[in-house]
Order: sequence, then C-alpha cells, then structure tokens
Amino acid sequence: MTVRALRFVIPGMTTSDGAGVRLKRTLGQSQMARLDPFLMLDEFSSDDAADYIAGFPSHPHRGFETVTYMLDGHMLHEDHLGNRGDLTPGGVQWMTAGRGIIHSEMPQQTEGRMRGFQLWLNLPAKDKMKPADYRDIPADDIPVTVRADGAQVKVIAGRLDDVAGPINGGDNHMATDPLYWDVSARPGDGVTLPVPATHNAFVYVFEGSLRVGDRDVPTHSAAILDDGDTLEATAGDNGARFLLLAGKPLKEPVVQYGPFVMNTREEIEQALRDYRDGTLATSA
Repeated sequence: MTVRALRFVIPGMTTSDGAGVRLKRTLGQSQMARLDPFLMLDEFSSDDAADYIAGFPSHPHRGFETVTYMLDGHMLHEDHLGNRGDLTPGGVQWMTAGRGIIHSEMPQQTEGRMRGFQLWLNLPAKDKMKPADYRDIPADDIPVTVRADGAQVKVIAGRLDDVAGPINGGDNHMATDPLYWDVSARPGDGVTLPVPATHNAFVYVFEGSLRVGDRDVPTHSAAILDDGDTLEATAGDNGARFLLLAGKPLKEPVVQYGPFVMNTREEIEQALRDYRDGTLATSA
C-alpha cells in the first residue's frame, strides 16, 4: 500500500458562468489548473435565486464530457438531440459532447436552495468526434456503501470493492476509467479508500474540513494528490463531505477555446467554423 500525499491545494475562486450563475471554480481557473484528464470543476451553491435564476441557456460543446451532479434544487436539461432530463436532488447528468451538442440547463425553481457541481472530463483524440450521447441517472440508481471505518460513499462512477456505479462500473471501462465518489465522514473519523495507482486523483471538500497527512483541506477547495494507491484522510471537528475524483491520464495535448476542447489549434478553428455554419452538432 502506498498512501497518496497531498501535493497542493486549489482554493475555490468565485466567478460566474452561463447567464450569470455564481459559482466557485477550482480546477479550470487557468490552463495550468488542470489535472489530466480533468479540465474543470465548478460548485454552485446559493439560497438566493438571483445567483442562479438566469441558468445556462443554449450553448455548444465539443470534445469532452460534462457531468452535472445535483445536491439540492431542480434544473431542466434540453438538447438538440431531443433529450429532456430533470436534474433533481441526488441525480446526475452524464453528457458526452463528442462531435458536438447544443444544450441548456435551466432552473425549475424561483426560490430556495440550488447546489451542485459540474465537472468537465476530457475525451481522448480518437473519441472527440464521436456522436454525442446523454444519460440521466436518478438518485435511486446510484448505490451507497458504508465502509468499515464508518465512511459513507455514494458511488457515481467506477467501482468500490464489489459496489459498481452506474457509470464505468462494469468490465468495459471508459478510456479515462473515471472514479466519482461522494464521501461523508463523521467528526474526527479516519477514512481509507483505494485509488488505482494508474490514475491522477484529487478531493474536493464541500462540507466541513479534511486532513490529508499533516495538511488541512478547507471547505470549497480541491486537494491534488500525489502518486499512490490509497487515500488516507481524517475528517475535521465538524465532519467532512467531499468528492473523490480519479481518472487515467490521457497524456495528449489540450487546446481549449471556451466550450470546445480539442488537441490542436486547427481543430478548434474547425469547431468554430462548424458552429458558425450550423454543422457543429450534425452527423459527420
């Protein structure tokens, strides 16, 4: 067993996206703030409708996957393929943009709390132009397991021991072989979780605080982990709730322009032409 040390912490940066949705961004603050294959992680959380009501009107993507995980509130997804999906508490939307998708995510409430995450996960060059795909995963379809150390883990993607998540939990692994776990730990409890040595990994703390080795990870911060095959951490005095995200690095060039993520500048220019010409999301 090789325990992963904490390499560095990225504090959440307050910003806005879409039509003015306020959020905290860790990965993706800059081109340097990435962890192959992860491109971006945003947390949106507010009780004030003014912070989220404008939502994310129709916009394009190409070349990567977006994963939206709702903790509180209600959003509606619609896209050019005719998909229509309700994002409600505990549910996940896993969208593969591939060659291109044009979609919107709009709040279905005018008051109350809205809280959740959006993750951008890169695609390998060979898959960037494949047909777009979309999947809604309701909360009831996501398994939860309790570890011997008392930690509760919601397995969204990947496998934890004999518990398989609805995404990438079977034998046919995705190219990035992602793990996406929502982990809750009681005050002062230690947490031990296996993480493949082949993967890059980080944790994002969104409730309480966490200690990794001799270093604290404050709330709304991403902790980038060193190499190893095990995460060992301890929850703070108020407990901890955090995301553990791990993926196999692609080790390919990344060229990004807004909602397009490709391998070369020429591919980005083609994406812009396709969007301008109305062919971004059409069949090849």
